[in-house]
Amino acid sequence: MKLLKDLHHEYVFLRRIRVISDEIAKQMPQNISVLDIGCGDGTISKLISEKSKGISYQGIDIMARPTCAIPFQEYDGSHIPFPDNGFDAAQYVDVLHHVPDEIFKDLLKETMRVSKKYLIIKDHLWENKFDFLTLKFMDWVGNAPHGVKVIYNFKTEKFWRETFEELGLEIVSMNKKIPLYPGVFNWLFGRQLHFVAVLKKKNS
Repeated sequence: MKLLKDLHHEYVFLRRIRVISDEIAKQMPQNISVLDIGCGDGTISKLISEKSKGISYQGIDIMARPTCAIPFQEYDGSHIPFPDNGFDAAQYVDVLHHVPDEIFKDLLKETMRVSKKYLIIKDHLWENKFDFLTLKFMDWVGNAPHGVKVIYNFKTEKFWRETFEELGLEIVSMNKKIPLYPGVFNWLFGRQLHFVAVLKKKNS
């Protein structure tokens, strides 16, 4: 397991944080405050703030880390401890597929309570069994060595779009071509299984 963890860190993790921060920074509105929900160690948000103009971050997570690259507060995973419209935007990076269905939409509604205008999501898409199995494998490799529970709650593009509509969100931008992996590995594990979307409250 240690070998798997070391290989993943060397060849996937370091590239992943760079590529994801690049892709989000390209689409991120400028001069806004952002709540990063499930921020981990805050590295991705720290990089985004360095690549974008006037972005300030606050992070929350259910698990406190010894250090965090952005201001951090622990929370219970369901109630976000900030006031209505407390931030210009909220952000989830590879978090929502860890959220069970019974609280999935309620958590997004709670998220939009604290977000004045935007929601930024990096997550996954699947359309067939091969896609789903590929995502399961990637999620296990990326999380199991760290003791993170995986529930493989991946969603189809149809589900995402219907959910956005239900929550009163319009798609500002959505990129499904994200070069997370080098060369041929991106054809195998990248394809269009990943997306970064910027959403906005309608009439906001």
